[in-house]
Amino acid sequence: DYSSLKQKTIADNIANVDTPNYKPKDVSFQKVFQNELNQSFGALRTDPRHFEFQNIESNSAIVTQQNIQYNSNGNGVDVDKQMSDLATNQIYYNALTDRINGKFSTLQTVIRGGK
Repeated sequence: DYSSLKQKTIADNIANVDTPNYKPKDVSFQKVFQNELNQSFGALRTDPRHFEFQNIESNSAIVTQQNIQYNSNGNGVDVDKQMSDLATNQIYYNALTDRINGKFSTLQTVIRGGK
């Protein structure tokens, strides 16, 4: 969730590079982490009489960056920094997916009995 939300936020910042008075946004890892800890396991409601499950908005983790240098039009997006953040986030995402794939591979080996 963090990486995909970060990707969307960076893309929004880059898309608004020429928007006057636009303030770049960022994702707070701590808020995403806290939201995930507070969120119960999801389940499918098959009957309207079932209890509703809590749905926490991930947008609460998006924060407006402070103490940034602004361009002449009041825009605070630094394209070079955003592109760097985008590459860093992509590397982070790839590392996570590789790690998860390794865990699934280990589980498949155990299920097959080590064969």
